[in-house]
Amino acid sequence: MNISYKWLKEYVDFDMSPQEVADALTSVGLEVGSVEEIQSIRGGLQGLVVGEVLTCEPHPNSDHMHVCTVNLGDGKMEQIVCGAANVAAGEKVIVATLGTKLYDGDECFTIKKSKLRGVESNGMICAEDEIGIGNDHSGIIVLPAEAVPGTPAAEYYGLESDWLIEVDITPNHSDACSHWGVARDFYAYLKQNGFETALHRPSCDAFKVDSHDLDIAVEIEQKEACPRYCAVTVKNCHVGESPKWLKDKLTTIGLRPINNIVDITNYVMMAYGQPLHCFDADMIKGKKIVVRSMPEGTPFVTLDGVEHKLSERDLAICNAEEPMCIAGVFGGKGSGTYETTKDVLFESAYFNPTWIRKSARRHGLQTDASFRFERGIDPDGLVYALKQAALLAKELAGGEIAMEIKDVAGEGLPQDAVVDFSYKYCDDLVGKHIPAETIKGICENLSMKVLEENAEGLKLQVPAFRVDVKRSCDIVEEVLRIYGYNNVEIPLTLKSSLTVKGELDRSYKLQNIIGEQLVGCGFNEILNNSLTKTSYYDDVDCCKSENLVRIINPLSSDLGVMRQTLLFGGLESISHNVNRKMADLKLFEYGNCYYFNEEKKNPEKPLACYSEDYHLGLWVTGKKVSGSWAHPDEDSSVYELKAYVMNIFRRLGVQFGALVFGEVKNDIFSKAVTVSVRNGKVLAQYGIVSKKMLNKFDIANPVYYADINWNVLMKAVRSKNVSFTDIPKYPAVSRDLALLVDKNVEFAQIEQIAYQTEKKLLKEVKLFDVYEGDKLEEGKKSYAVNFVLQDETKTLNDKQIDAVMNKIITNLTNKLQAKLR
Repeated sequence: MNISYKWLKEYVDFDMSPQEVADALTSVGLEVGSVEEIQSIRGGLQGLVVGEVLTCEPHPNSDHMHVCTVNLGDGKMEQIVCGAANVAAGEKVIVATLGTKLYDGDECFTIKKSKLRGVESNGMICAEDEIGIGNDHSGIIVLPAEAVPGTPAAEYYGLESDWLIEVDITPNHSDACSHWGVARDFYAYLKQNGFETALHRPSCDAFKVDSHDLDIAVEIEQKEACPRYCAVTVKNCHVGESPKWLKDKLTTIGLRPINNIVDITNYVMMAYGQPLHCFDADMIKGKKIVVRSMPEGTPFVTLDGVEHKLSERDLAICNAEEPMCIAGVFGGKGSGTYETTKDVLFESAYFNPTWIRKSARRHGLQTDASFRFERGIDPDGLVYALKQAALLAKELAGGEIAMEIKDVAGEGLPQDAVVDFSYKYCDDLVGKHIPAETIKGICENLSMKVLEENAEGLKLQVPAFRVDVKRSCDIVEEVLRIYGYNNVEIPLTLKSSLTVKGELDRSYKLQNIIGEQLVGCGFNEILNNSLTKTSYYDDVDCCKSENLVRIINPLSSDLGVMRQTLLFGGLESISHNVNRKMADLKLFEYGNCYYFNEEKKNPEKPLACYSEDYHLGLWVTGKKVSGSWAHPDEDSSVYELKAYVMNIFRRLGVQFGALVFGEVKNDIFSKAVTVSVRNGKVLAQYGIVSKKMLNKFDIANPVYYADINWNVLMKAVRSKNVSFTDIPKYPAVSRDLALLVDKNVEFAQIEQIAYQTEKKLLKEVKLFDVYEGDKLEEGKKSYAVNFVLQDETKTLNDKQIDAVMNKIITNLTNKLQAKLR
């Protein structure tokens, strides 16, 4: 939001520099991004002064130039060579002194000491066009005799700079989208800090209806989208160029003047925050305004000549036959104000912010008007803005107000809020006692009305234009920003604690432990957006598109749905890094995944069909070890990934005997293993990401991915406490078995059965060889498995070892039909 320093002074009294104003606005929450001097004449006439030509002699080496002695004031005389025909002794002129910069379009040149035809010249006597105050170049500027030599040209012409203050408006401060809105906050700041000041809101008392010759009816059909609509007509207008003061105001804040009628609407919007629209009254067929929505797909051409297809959720301002404007967003071609326009209708309305926001995004039309409407304007300022526009149309275009203001109500117009405010609550929230009189004064200076007052607090009526102030805590924020954040001292010591009890607290702690473990293994943590592309889920059977949580009116197609898996975010990160020559990666991410289930829809419980759970994702790709003189290259593998997953389980105390391992068959993995707990819930999946998935991201190297359901993992270790013991004093014993099994038997099944058979002494089960050859029976393969046994209280003897191994062999034989080779 661009604010003019001089314009702001019209509404509030102050004597501060532009930078001091900027600092004050920032301190009350209206953060200023920049302060820039704006000059109506480029260069601001710096270096130019009034001079008096004392002598004027012909140039000895030229037939048209003159050598002049010029008095520049304070007894300073300079010799200046001038080529203008109208230069003469006794004239008062404008002189560019040495070092002055003059501008010719985008080019700039500096006045320097020079010799013209052999005669020294120490300045330049100027024409109008040379200094930017006019277009005349027929001769030098000749000033009236009373002009005083030495007077700066900027002072002589009454030239004043303005300053552009760029305020970054936050979404909650729609009330500050105008000079008047900023003036209100600045006034409160000035009053709080002891300045003598007053607010000046221009009067509308001069408004009166001149005739009833141009009466246009107003009807609201779509009452939800248009809670209030006001209109007035002005006839016999002369549409033309705006006066200099109006053009200067608009150009200072970055708006291009168009014509006096259009400029009036822009002026009122920037002055008071109420967007207006003007129609050529002759284009309003049937002499009637109808506010309604149009049938889906209705074609409509906007002022820029682009055709749009209207939605039934677009609000349109129509005449008796057709739409003339997308309400609050953009006008239609042919219905605006042109040089041939004589009679105009000014519109001032309050539109539903949600309707305007969606229409603007739907059609890609972001305008100053929609910016304000979608944030919420002052519902009580409509008629005031309309009167100001009508008065300006009379003054600047010679028009006559030709009907009474039509003020038609729809539904849902915001009302003033009533808030009970407690002084103690304010003190507790701020951390400092603020006197009751100070609080009351701030509230009143912010246009809040005190309805009731007692020792405990206030009952306040908050004006409807403060769309963000509805609760007691909002009032505290308003008080604090005017009181001054810097006036709340920070104590030397602070007592604070963050307490998160129960499982959530334990989960956070364990996430940090595992995160540190992974970082220690060379991983980097990533954080991806929960919103992702719909196209990622096309033709993915295990993440069905019908189970996606879809976003209504997403910002882009890349953010259309909420993720069902962490996989795609990690692949995006891998693709991004690989394209930047970083191919050796280990990544992990914690995050929620989201699901929709049509079958669980319940009208009484709207959220019953939605669910989410928390996951940990691991990605490994590229080289595990880069080659050097000490060792060759070693590529990453699914076994490396498995080791990281198993180490996580070990660190958290997962009992491996309680896990069920199986094969995963889906289109995310080409080969993968699923790990479940005894109740059948999937704890983790890990494996090789399929080429189909990698091709979506143009990744050539293999990627190994593990997905751990953190919620299931937390339940699995809920009653487990990780404890530390001394290193065992007694030796471990190793035994190897060569097992002949069916080809469809996985090592994970052997591992599970072994752990279930011996829970105390069996410490580790390792696969060190797989053999499949023609020497074996058809449909068979051989696993070479190593079993490690250890008793922490004594040395195992052969009898004990054989007993354990025999039990394991028996169970493998019974359950897998395994045979010893």
